Amino acid sequence: MAEYFANGDRLATVFGGSGFVGRYIVQAYARSGWRVRVAVRRPDLAGFTMTYGAVGQVQAMQSNVRYPDSVAAAVEGAEIVVNACGIRRESGRQSFEAVHAQGAEAIARAAKAAGARAFVLVSGIGSDPGTFNPYIASKARGEQATRAAFPEASILRPSIVFGPEDEFFNRFADLARFLPALPAFAGGTAKLQPVYAADVALAAAKAIDGTLKPGVTYDLGGPEIMTLREAMETALRFAERKRTITPLPYFLSRLIAQATEIASGVSLGLFPAMLTTTRDQVDLLREDNVVSSAATAEGRTFAGLGIAPRGVETVLPSYMSRFRKTGLYASNRFA
Repeated sequence: MAEYFANGDRLATVFGGSGFVGRYIVQAYARSGWRVRVAVRRPDLAGFTMTYGAVGQVQAMQSNVRYPDSVAAAVEGAEIVVNACGIRRESGRQSFEAVHAQGAEAIARAAKAAGARAFVLVSGIGSDPGTFNPYIASKARGEQATRAAFPEASILRPSIVFGPEDEFFNRFADLARFLPALPAFAGGTAKLQPVYAADVALAAAKAIDGTLKPGVTYDLGGPEIMTLREAMETALRFAERKRTITPLPYFLSRLIAQATEIASGVSLGLFPAMLTTTRDQVDLLREDNVVSSAATAEGRTFAGLGIAPRGVETVLPSYMSRFRKTGLYASNRFA
């Protein structure tokens, strides 16, 4: 925790600050002594972020990216603005286009109008406006809109993000508690470069001293490259669960995903989220999700920011133990 506002006159606004990646970004700025405004739709559910700093250092504020006035109010007086908003599934008016594209434009425009010194957008590796996948396309349109409204913006493109709250390694380990075999969608051959959420936050905080260069897009990946199947095997190993992993072809994976989407819809959300996979998520597994060779050559990576990212083998043991049959306590496993 920062020692009583070391930079108490400096304010950073983090949109989506109570989300998976956003909360780590809030912590990173608070530890640097900054005041942090957490801009979220439901501030009543973001109270936990206030514990990331001294009393009054971190404050949640209601803001909805679909309403420009609330966005403008959230960036008022902020020296740095971070957009960490993102959704994995569409729900009602919370569509990919509304949040990732139109929302990104609204935040960037407001930040520029408010005179923010720096702007950071958290996007994702593989963003492509020409793809048929609405999730990836909306991320790319968000990048384009951000660049148009705030040309000096720094864009972070992480690979699959993991951490105690993730929906990746946690999901595989959770499924292993109930299923005799786990499906590896789209064949399980896609290459991934899992990146720890706290390391993405460290990169976002590099905007403080200017290490995060304005107008530059960074690819962020962890030290290990693994296939989806290898990632599943890693989760099972740390959860100490032995399960068969069954590779499924793309067309069958998509049919299963569609079935779970329908089940979730007709059950009004009662169908287990753990078993629900969207077709968009399956589509993402058709392509590799790793740092590009161009980003590596040009220093647009963790290395260029002076950050040594932590690997899966280092972090996973800290939160996979809850999926073991006897939890953390090895002495009871043979009781």
